Amino acid sequence: MVQVKEVVSKADFKAFVKFPFRLYKGNPYWVPPIIKDELEVFNRQKNPAFQSAQAQFFLAIKNGKVVGRIAAIINHLEVNGQGLKKMRFGWFDFVDDREVSKILLGEVEAIGKANGLEYMEGPVGFSNLDKVGVLIEGFDHIGTMITWYNHPYYPKHYEELGFVKEKEYLENKFKAAAADPKLFAKANMLIKKRFGLREINFTNSSEIMPWVDQMFDLFNESYAKLSSFVKITDVQKAYFKKKYISFINPEYIKFVVDGNDKLVAFAIVMPSFSKALQKANGRLFPFGIFHLLKAKRSSKDVIFYLIGIRPDFQNKGVTAVIFNEYYHTFKAKGIVNCIRTPELEENTAIRQMWKHFNPITHKRRRTYRKAL
Repeated sequence: MVQVKEVVSKADFKAFVKFPFRLYKGNPYWVPPIIKDELEVFNRQKNPAFQSAQAQFFLAIKNGKVVGRIAAIINHLEVNGQGLKKMRFGWFDFVDDREVSKILLGEVEAIGKANGLEYMEGPVGFSNLDKVGVLIEGFDHIGTMITWYNHPYYPKHYEELGFVKEKEYLENKFKAAAADPKLFAKANMLIKKRFGLREINFTNSSEIMPWVDQMFDLFNESYAKLSSFVKITDVQKAYFKKKYISFINPEYIKFVVDGNDKLVAFAIVMPSFSKALQKANGRLFPFGIFHLLKAKRSSKDVIFYLIGIRPDFQNKGVTAVIFNEYYHTFKAKGIVNCIRTPELEENTAIRQMWKHFNPITHKRRRTYRKAL
């Protein structure tokens, strides 16, 4: 018989975070998180997401062992600000046992009904900077630090429990060598001259910090029209600035500004930490930090994490400026593969942006929905 336990103690949260380490043990495609960082995500005193969201966490126990986990989330900015009566759920992992997945989703459903919500959707996180979607294709490709991995039986559980497709996300990759400079070098000069733009490159993190708030404002503005978007708050901006910006290679952050030094576009690329995280196996010390620092310096694979373009400059070729800068950076560093984060299937503009790079869709993921 399966029992459900709400996660409340430090020991419970450690069990919540460590369950996937057992579930995916020996799997060459799963990328483990850093345990300390993952625990901080669920810490109400440290994660600013809790200022605009509430969450409960549950473990499924069978024969004295953890066999599943789930996070039930209500984002009040979404529910009250956008009028979307949605119950979120994420960090949903389980053994191949229908009783386990059913009982965990039942906890989410009960919370949603008790709060007068109309439907539940997942897997999703607190905001748009969290991981999203259950993998439905591409199980034989290594994951990234910013996506969830799952066993192939997961989608079947959703469908057999009455869930239907809500959104689909594509993950694409291309060879850095496919970035033919003839496609954007000339356009780069024309676009900058026509609109009075200039690029900004960085050599250290301190140069980036004065721009970060403006960058997140542009991020909110760029993606506001997407159906899944929940804006990043000021408190979250400060948190992300402190926690992440200093760890991203400064040469992998590119800005484009107008004649008044107002941000028009930005892009953030990160080296792939997948192999390094597998070697770290959840721990920074004693050796995990060295694997990560080595990947930061010398990884030949990069992940396009975020691209934002001001609405009045969208479809005007500004990406040519960004791609031109990355071409030179990647060539100098010997980058081989470029990997893109999950992009909404409905986001045709982003697909148009990449079409000249001969991208290959190597993964698909999906969120599922069920009426309450």
